[in-house]
Amino acid sequence: GSAPPELREQTLVLVKPDAVQRRLVGDVIGRFERRGFKLVAMKLLQADRGLLDRHYQHLQQKSFYPALLAYMTSGPLVAMVWEGYNVVRSTRAMVGDTDSAQAAAGTIRGDLSMHVSRNVVHASDSVETALREIGFWFQRDELVAWESGDSQYTYGP
Repeated sequence: GSAPPELREQTLVLVKPDAVQRRLVGDVIGRFERRGFKLVAMKLLQADRGLLDRHYQHLQQKSFYPALLAYMTSGPLVAMVWEGYNVVRSTRAMVGDTDSAQAAAGTIRGDLSMHVSRNVVHASDSVETALREIGFWFQRDELVAWESGDSQYTYGP
């Protein structure tokens, strides 16, 4: 049968252009795989201004927005959707503080990032935001529904 709703929570993770340039994509993916989350969508793309304006709508009035756009269009990025129990909250914890200097060791940013303006990944900050952001980056038919054979070992009975 299909997984219960709480195991089907999804989040958007973007591996930003700095991390693609630094060849960190596999490292980021590996952390989510080892944690037990299920990859349901992934693509490499060059983000355009329209997509980023939608994604970062809440930041458009900020003074740093032009620099953010320049950074996010500076090269390809990898967009992914991960699925699993409490995946939004767990992903935020795995990613670490936005300011890399404050990010704990063991987190993606704590291990891989030196500066707040080059912070390796984006992760949705709530279930509602995740739904909206996934819709910006993926068509519905790009999300692959599949049964993972390890769920009894990941989640228990």
